[in-house]
Amino acid sequence: MREILTRSFDPAAYDSLVAQNIDPRMAKLYAGRGVSDTFALNTKLDALLAPTLLAHIEDAARYLADAITAKRRMLIVADYDADGATACAVGVRALRQMGAVVDFIVPNRFTLGYGLTPEVVDLALTHHAGKPDIIITVDNGIASVEGVARANQHGIDVVVTDHHLPGASLPDATVIVNPNQPGDTFPSKGLAGVGVMLYTMLALRAELRRRGVFSGLGNAAGSDPNLAALLDLVALGTVADVVKLEHNNRILVEQGLQRIRAGRACKGIAALLAVGGRDARRASTYDLGFVLGPRINAAGRLEDMSVGIACLLTDDTAAATRLAAELDHLNRTRRVIEADMKVGAVAALESIDIHNRYALALFEPGWHQGVVGILAGRIREQTHRPVIAFAQDGTGGLKGSGRSIPALHMRDALDLITKRHPTLIEKFGGHAMAAGLTIRESGLADFALAFEQVARELLTPTDLQERIETDGNLAAGELDFDFVQALEAQVWGQGFVAPSYVGGFKLIEQRVVGEKHLKLKLSLGGATFEAMRFGSPDALPASFDAVYKPSINTFRGNSVVQLMLDHVA
Repeated sequence: MREILTRSFDPAAYDSLVAQNIDPRMAKLYAGRGVSDTFALNTKLDALLAPTLLAHIEDAARYLADAITAKRRMLIVADYDADGATACAVGVRALRQMGAVVDFIVPNRFTLGYGLTPEVVDLALTHHAGKPDIIITVDNGIASVEGVARANQHGIDVVVTDHHLPGASLPDATVIVNPNQPGDTFPSKGLAGVGVMLYTMLALRAELRRRGVFSGLGNAAGSDPNLAALLDLVALGTVADVVKLEHNNRILVEQGLQRIRAGRACKGIAALLAVGGRDARRASTYDLGFVLGPRINAAGRLEDMSVGIACLLTDDTAAATRLAAELDHLNRTRRVIEADMKVGAVAALESIDIHNRYALALFEPGWHQGVVGILAGRIREQTHRPVIAFAQDGTGGLKGSGRSIPALHMRDALDLITKRHPTLIEKFGGHAMAAGLTIRESGLADFALAFEQVARELLTPTDLQERIETDGNLAAGELDFDFVQALEAQVWGQGFVAPSYVGGFKLIEQRVVGEKHLKLKLSLGGATFEAMRFGSPDALPASFDAVYKPSINTFRGNSVVQLMLDHVA
């Protein structure tokens, strides 16, 4: 049962924004999302937090600058999702512009596991360019205690750049840059892995500037690197990783989108937009999160993320087009696998009394390791319960991927299970809303019981009721084109949620399109609007209430306000 709520807002913040000449409709939205001053709406680069606010970043910059001067070989160890892929691309592009000798590897998630494991270090030792002097992790490494120890044994220094939460102990790395490590007071804890890497490169460039490297001597590129050219990659990784869009992240995303819209995206992003049928001139966070992100992620889920990274690194249009087509094919294959897996999951749910469960641990022998995370997310949406889906790893173990609801911190729940049952979980890591873990297949029943017990302690029955927060009602006269255009111009996302409203509609016309969608003409307060209801072809009654999002629909050069119906009462 869904409960529809109206989002509260701070009246003082609202009044302050209106006094600063913000449209009252926008002021209400901003105040409901914690904004009280127009500075938090400034998305110019000069409003970015300074790199020096990150702990140890200047140590990292000096160390990497010395390494570049000494021509020491660097190897980036990437992660197998879109954040890791973009962070790797940012690192490779920036370091090469600054004269570094650098290459990358990305672990195969099915054979080498997550992060800088000892096995990944062993792989690095046999790299075709020779044993690296330095390993740089991107979007991983904060929990790689054993992997860093293995690298140290072989005389390889490790620079960790990550954003994940640390475990009980930190790896013995040469330097760690992570806004979430102990003692770091960086104000924007929501930086994605790609954001951390960009900041590290900004600090490195500043250090090389101080040394006079960009005076024309010593720089392989022959000029001061333009790191702003990498913001399209930063925007993609930030949105695709679903990190909180705090003010600092909104700046990074907005600046990246501006580059894409202006036709200055890298060849890979341009090709991915084209294969997805999207207009780069109107690129939005939707394109980053639901068009580009899944195609990049498909490489890591089904095969090898090196394909995705290659797409983001190439400067050749033909190569980008070929690689984007390959990623698109992988994503289509992923959808088929996911659909088949969901059939099994839904069948399993039929034998479970969902109303008497606080958490779900699901497993089928044929499930694909790379797709269980998406499946967990789909079942979470359907049941509004924390869900972990497992797949066999081929060695008697199960690899699980979890997706949570707002009231339960997934990683903390797994940590609590580990404290109570030290041998149950072999390893785990993640965030509040998503986490990964490995258990023995023989321990599945015990884990499911422990997960349920912890969820019952951390959640209340009210937490299990899905709540849909809206921004209330809009009069028909308030839904004008300029207002909706202003909505679309803003960066919305995780933690800065896109506006939605509640309305009472009268049906004028309806017809099914694409077999499973409804195209509608509706009356709201006497005004007529076009509308769409995706994923549900069921006919609507003559009058109904619904939650909707306003949008601009452009067809054959004509743009009109269109309402997207999310939930129909």
